[in-house]
Amino acid sequence: LIVRAVVAFIAFSLTAGGMYILNDWFDRGEDKLHPKKKNRPLASGEIGAPTALVSMAVLLIAGSGTALLVSVEVFYLIVLYIVLNVAYSVRIKHIPIIDITVVSSGFVIRLLVGGIVTGVFISHWIIIMTFLLALFLSLAKRRDDVLIFLKTQQKTRKLIDGYTIKFLDSAMIMSASIVLLAYILWSISPDVTARLESDRIYLTAVFVVIGILRYMQIAFVEENSGNPTDVLLHDRFLQVILLGWIGSFVWLLYV
Repeated sequence: LIVRAVVAFIAFSLTAGGMYILNDWFDRGEDKLHPKKKNRPLASGEIGAPTALVSMAVLLIAGSGTALLVSVEVFYLIVLYIVLNVAYSVRIKHIPIIDITVVSSGFVIRLLVGGIVTGVFISHWIIIMTFLLALFLSLAKRRDDVLIFLKTQQKTRKLIDGYTIKFLDSAMIMSASIVLLAYILWSISPDVTARLESDRIYLTAVFVVIGILRYMQIAFVEENSGNPTDVLLHDRFLQVILLGWIGSFVWLLYV
């Protein structure tokens, strides 16, 4: 199972890499106007079209081919991911609300692939939480784009007109609220307490609440939520909360 999971991880990483190249190719004009994205290889002109397109093709072929080594089901999900992302890069990224919905769906596909290759049952709770948490992060990124437009009057995305700070703040609060509710309901559901042999899993929700509040603080107060990866890699507060969340599970289940 570990080997299958690692191979699937490699397949998805290769495929996602290819799709990011395609997306950056379509975005290169707008990225030149972005204070940070302008330094990306395609936006800065460091890498030209031939190199980018060949690299994309190699990654997609390698990714889908590797997926076939795992199972036909994983291959189909990888193909679905490619189709969704091509549609996103070509057209959907310019349609407000639908754009972040497709982005969030990509993370659900990752989840389904993981469930298939490991044989782990994927409950409706984790699907809901994964989708809405990805939606929450996507909304935070769109908020950053709107802030850049308000400060510089430069449209780093064509769909900026479809979003406002008020709408994005409300949508983030809504999605965060549902994530927290879903997590708490999951933690007290009979099947989870029976499977994990603990009726105190709900205590871990404290870290989830604090973690989401911290991210909202980064977005609303510090106005620096444009790159979730950078936030996680550099924010010590979130790192401590994440370690606390993992540690709470270790303590509840094994101590």
